[in-house]
Amino acid sequence: MSIITLLTDFGAGSPYVAAMKGVILSINPAVTLVDLTHGVPPQDVREGALLLEEVAEYFPPATIHLAVVDPGVGTERAIVYARIGSQRYVAPDNGLLSRLSRKTPPAEIVRLTNSRYWRQPVSATFHGRDIMAPVAARLSLGLAPAELGVAADALVSLDWPPVRQSPGHIQGSILRIDSFGNLITDITAEMLAAIPPGAAIRTTCHGVAIAGRVRTYAEAPPGQPIVLFGSSGRLEIAIVAGNAARVLDARVGEEIVVNW
Repeated sequence: MSIITLLTDFGAGSPYVAAMKGVILSINPAVTLVDLTHGVPPQDVREGALLLEEVAEYFPPATIHLAVVDPGVGTERAIVYARIGSQRYVAPDNGLLSRLSRKTPPAEIVRLTNSRYWRQPVSATFHGRDIMAPVAARLSLGLAPAELGVAADALVSLDWPPVRQSPGHIQGSILRIDSFGNLITDITAEMLAAIPPGAAIRTTCHGVAIAGRVRTYAEAPPGQPIVLFGSSGRLEIAIVAGNAARVLDARVGEEIVVNW
C-alpha cells in the first residue's frame, strides 16, 4: 500500500487541495491520501517545517510526504525529492525540510528538473498541482527518484537559534503555538533531565514566572498558568482551560528561561 500525505498552507476546504488530490488520484487511483494539515499559516515555512518534524515520523516507512508552503513559487527556488530516515519527501527547497534534515542527514536528494513527469502546462503560481503532485503520484507507483532530475548535496536550511544551557539555567524560545494557545518551546525533556530531584524550578515567559512543573493539564485549577512536557517531549506553557498565547501575550520566537 502506498501512502501520500499532504501538508499545505492552503486553508481548510481549499479547492487547491482538491486539485492536488485529483492529479494524484488520476495517476494512482489506489494510493492512500492523508491530510497532515492545511492550516499552516500562509507562507509560514518555519511552522510547516516544525509540523513535518513533529508528525512525519509516525507514518510507515517509505511514506511520501508532499509539503507545499511555497512563497517562492514560480521563482528559481528548487523543488526536491529527499529521503530522510525512513520517510520520503517532495517539497520546495526553501527550508521546509530543514528541521528534519538537521536531525537526520538526508540519504538522497534529487532536484526535480525532468519535466517529463510534470503536468503540462505548468502554472507559474501552482507548482504543488503541476509539479509536486504528479511527481509524488509517480513515486508511489515505483518511479526511481533518480529519474526525477539531478542529485543535490544539501538542502536549504533556516536559522534555528540554539538553546543555551548553563548550570541551573536554560534559555530557549517559543517554537510554535498550537491550536489551544499552548506555547511549545525548543527546550526538551532531555535538557532538563539533570535537574536534581526536589529542586525548585521556575519558568519565565514574557515577564511571568511559573513555579514547578505538572504532569497533566488537570493538575491545576482553571485559569492557572502551568508548565509541563507535551506529547512531543518539549516543554510547554499552558493556561488550564485557557489560551496561554492570549493571556501571556506571547509570540513565536520569544525567550523562555528555566532556572533552578
